[in-house]
Amino acid sequence: MYVLKELEVKYGILYRQDNVILSGTHTHSGLGGYFQYTLFMITSKGYIKPSIKAIVNGIVKSIDIAHRSIKPGRIYMSKGELEESNLNRSPHSYLNNPAEERNKYKSNTDKQVTLLKFTDLDGDGMGMLSWFAVHAVSMNYTNQMVSSDNMGYASYLLEQEKNIGFLPGEGPFVAAFASSNLGDASPNIRGPFCANTGLPCDYLNSSCPIGGLKMCVALGPAGSDMFNNTKIIGENIFKRAKDLYGKARQEVRGPLHAAHQWVNMTDVTVQLNSTHTGRTCKPALGHSFAAGTTDGGGDLNFTQGAVEGDPFWDGIRDALLGAPSNETQDCHQPKPILFSTGEMTWPLPWHPSIVDVQIITIGPVAIVAIPGEMTTMSGRRIREAVKQELEAQGTFSNAEVVVAGLCNIYTHYITTYEEYQIQRYEGASTIYGPHTLSAYIQKFRGLAKAIAEPTELPKGPEPPFFKDSQLFSLLPAAAVDKKPINTTFGEVLERVDPEYTVVSLTWSKCYELMFKKNVDKTFVTVEKYHNSTAHWDVVHTDASWETRFHWVKNGAESNATIEWHIPLSAQAGSYRIRHFGHYKQWKGFLETVIMAYEGVSDVFRVSKIKSNY
Repeated sequence: MYVLKELEVKYGILYRQDNVILSGTHTHSGLGGYFQYTLFMITSKGYIKPSIKAIVNGIVKSIDIAHRSIKPGRIYMSKGELEESNLNRSPHSYLNNPAEERNKYKSNTDKQVTLLKFTDLDGDGMGMLSWFAVHAVSMNYTNQMVSSDNMGYASYLLEQEKNIGFLPGEGPFVAAFASSNLGDASPNIRGPFCANTGLPCDYLNSSCPIGGLKMCVALGPAGSDMFNNTKIIGENIFKRAKDLYGKARQEVRGPLHAAHQWVNMTDVTVQLNSTHTGRTCKPALGHSFAAGTTDGGGDLNFTQGAVEGDPFWDGIRDALLGAPSNETQDCHQPKPILFSTGEMTWPLPWHPSIVDVQIITIGPVAIVAIPGEMTTMSGRRIREAVKQELEAQGTFSNAEVVVAGLCNIYTHYITTYEEYQIQRYEGASTIYGPHTLSAYIQKFRGLAKAIAEPTELPKGPEPPFFKDSQLFSLLPAAAVDKKPINTTFGEVLERVDPEYTVVSLTWSKCYELMFKKNVDKTFVTVEKYHNSTAHWDVVHTDASWETRFHWVKNGAESNATIEWHIPLSAQAGSYRIRHFGHYKQWKGFLETVIMAYEGVSDVFRVSKIKSNY
């Protein structure tokens, strides 16, 4: 909503609710604190205004750049399969889908990569947009750095290849790697093992005989090395996209259409067959939600696959939050409800009731904007339903339907009715009950029909938009910063070696830095000295894969460790690292101010690195 308000100020009605889709890659290593519902605010220490400001400013700036760069061009489509890059993390749930349906597919995850290639009229590449179903959790739950994960690394590789001489994010070619029906698709393709024994986890509930579910951890292609896991999966996605980009010959031609509608997902009646109906429920999370997944388990004694409650935890819930109503419990069967979020409204609603459904078509390509995480089979069903509806009237032929995941608002997971019965994490997190997918299929069919047979749809009930004064933050105000005696903010606290293969330096810094970075600024630069010009050139920033920025707080003092993992492509020569930040200090007795600082390391040399392979 913030983005649309900013766009309206700048562009009037050009960019609107119906023709703008915000789709998340779903990295688990991004900023928090930008949702307006209580459950999400609690889990991210409240509503963090600097987070939302940074995200909104970045999105709007990207749209501004795209708007200024508009020119006539062409779009081409290409499709292909990608192996060894995703694994179904809830195969038991998937097997509960009808055998006849499963037999239509050769895998329990979607392997297809769908890519759109954008060129100008001369055929010069301007960018690409691709979809692939995999969770961006190669950087595991132990990571404490902001990371765009495997999808981001794929984007980084392709953009660096296309934008020679540009720093990350600054070149004209844009490579966007979008999410799809990734709900049960993990990048940890070696599967779940017990960390303490090396044996496979229990198939049904993903736990271990000793240590329970916390010991059950899925491993990526490089085992427990999350950086190499990210690199391998990201490289796989990049290589396949690069190949498809080069092969793209099928031109996408035809008109643009958009359809959008608000839906009260707590009260949708679904026609199951000619004689029976079902309905959606007020939001609720099941016990297995607290178990987490094999990509990151919970800390308490919950397990996946729970279809009965636990008297201990249910008692605590009832005492603190109140018991779910009989109506909500009956509606969600067989889910044992842990949090009846649809009946929790203090201080604000805990989950959204009103969500948006949206489809945009570009010629025969239909982009279905899903407001959550669809499982593999859920995505297949919705693609099939939308394709049927688009082609039913003859307006579309050979429609290519793409599921775009995590769009516009977050509503957790969307499983099939059959998967929901198993109540693993994904089913327990399907918040509108067992008929959630059927309701979405019904609504997206309506959108597709309105596009195929141009019809004006009712807007539907708009969601609440809470004012800043209604939102809360659990993040304490930053204290005034301190530094070690006889040092300055931004000072390197250790000796710089004359030569490196991996640089790691620690700096005196402060708390406020994390909130003062502008969209077009960086915390870190790696710079190379050119003798011919007597000038320092920036070769890497904090957006580069090769740099890592660690921040550690110790009371009122804090340090930053900056690493540069020197790539094989680095030229021999003299280098330095610079660091930029802010600190908070007193101005008089009652007022504080934020001050900028920067620090620079001593010069060090890099020799030509030899590969070990």
